[in-house]
Order: sequence, then structure tokens, then C-alpha cells
Amino acid sequence: MPRWQKLFTALREHDIQVSADDLPRPVGGGDISSAWRVKTEGNAVFLKTGPASQLDMFLAEADGLKELEKADAIRVPKVLGCVCSGEESLLALEWIDFELASDSSEWMLGRNLATLHRFTAEQFGWRRDNTIGRTPQHNPWSDDWVEFFKVQRIGYQLQLAEQNGFNGQIQTMGTRLLDGIGRFFPGYWPEASLLHGDLWGGNWAASDGVPVIFDPAVYYGDRETDIAMTRLFGGFGAAFYEAYEDAWPMAEGYAERQRLYQLYHVLNHLNLFGTAYLGRAESLLRELT
Repeated sequence: MPRWQKLFTALREHDIQVSADDLPRPVGGGDISSAWRVKTEGNAVFLKTGPASQLDMFLAEADGLKELEKADAIRVPKVLGCVCSGEESLLALEWIDFELASDSSEWMLGRNLATLHRFTAEQFGWRRDNTIGRTPQHNPWSDDWVEFFKVQRIGYQLQLAEQNGFNGQIQTMGTRLLDGIGRFFPGYWPEASLLHGDLWGGNWAASDGVPVIFDPAVYYGDRETDIAMTRLFGGFGAAFYEAYEDAWPMAEGYAERQRLYQLYHVLNHLNLFGTAYLGRAESLLRELT
């Protein structure tokens, strides 16, 4: 209990009155942070906890949720507080009861995502860096989307892969890809859309039929990157794509760019989880080069 007393004291400083009578209940899900459900005087609260070194990652997630909320397009969990107490950091979000997704909630998600993507900035990037999983994600403002994606996304992941011992074919094909990356964007000038940034099937759910997105890796970039991610690990049905396409059709050349955008996440998984993703990364690079 002493551990929770410290964290509860920190939460109360944010006017989150947790109940000392019930210890937090573990919640399954993510592989980066511990997750908990805790009672309050009002409703329940969802907590993420980790070492103090994760505080900036939690702060970036909180800022990302607030940025998504500004667009007023898709529901996100409300941020209640983000604190550090001793050797532990904590992010508190509203608790949302989830249900199985339906065709109607998937359709609404597609429609709402197109609305989110119409919330734009004047440049690509964001006002702060954040993370994609555990990996740092650098978001310096840029006027040039192709250069931004080349350097800050694929280039950075290739650097990490080299540091992690993945040389040979990965680096040879990666260099060729970066040298000719402009060929994927003939006459294509995307808007700087507000992106979820990590939109796979595990980062959205439905509540009372309404879609909710969470665990973002927010920045402003080509909207096609979000769509490419949805097709990488599954979790989205036909109703989602039909609704999105109806609201904002994909541009010419998307099918080719989709694999390029998916490469970023495959390389990130290679760097996070190791050789299990080596074959997939090499296959994608081979197709792209």
C-alpha cells in the first residue's frame, strides 16, 4: 500500500480523489506500461504506471490525446493527470467501458477519421517529440513531407537497425530506397493532417456504439500513413474503409505509397522485437526497391 499511497497523494494534487479502500485492479493490454483500474469518488480511472524515466513518454501521450481532442472528430479518453512520485510515473485517464465493434461503429470510425485528417497544420511534424512504442519519434517542423518522412521516419529507423546489428541487405536496400524515395510522390502534395500515428486494431474500440481511439503517436503528416497502418496488422473491416473512401477518397498512387508507409512500422517492430520481423522488413524493402 505505501507505493499506492504516494501515487494517490500525487493524484489528489490533480483533484483526482481516489478511494483508499480499494487497491487498483490490474488491466491487461499493453506491453510497455502496467495498466490499472482504480475507483474514485465519481467514476473509475484508468492508470498507466512505469518507472520515472517514462514520465516524458506519458506527458507526450497526454499531449497527443489533447491534440486529438482539439479536432473534435473522434472520441479519445480525457486526460486527468500525469505525475511522477519517487521512482514511478503515472498517467491517469478516464475509464471507458468498451464493447465489441460493430459494422456501424466501424463505419463511424472511418467517417470520423476522415474528419480528423481534415484538421491540418501549416507544416509537417509537431510541437514536440514523442514515441512510437518505446522508440523515440522525432517531429521537427518541416515544409517538405518527402524529406521529413525520408529522414525522420525511414532514415531514423534504418539507423536504429544498424545500431541493433541489422546490416547487410537491410542497409543496402534501405540506402537505395532513400536515394530514390521521390519516385513515390510524382505530383502528390499531401496536406499536413493530424494523425493518430499508430492506428492498428488494438488502439481503437467502441463504447455505446461510438468509436474511441487511444495510445496515439501524434504528429501532422500525410493522412495515408494512418490508413496504411490500419492495413498492416488487421482489426478494421470493410465498413471502415468504405466510409473513409466515401468521405475522402484516396489519391492516385496510394497503393504504392502504402507499402512505403508500412515499412516505417515494420522497421520499428524489427528494432523493438528483433529478428521475428527481419524477413518482413527485407521483403518490403525488396518490393519497394
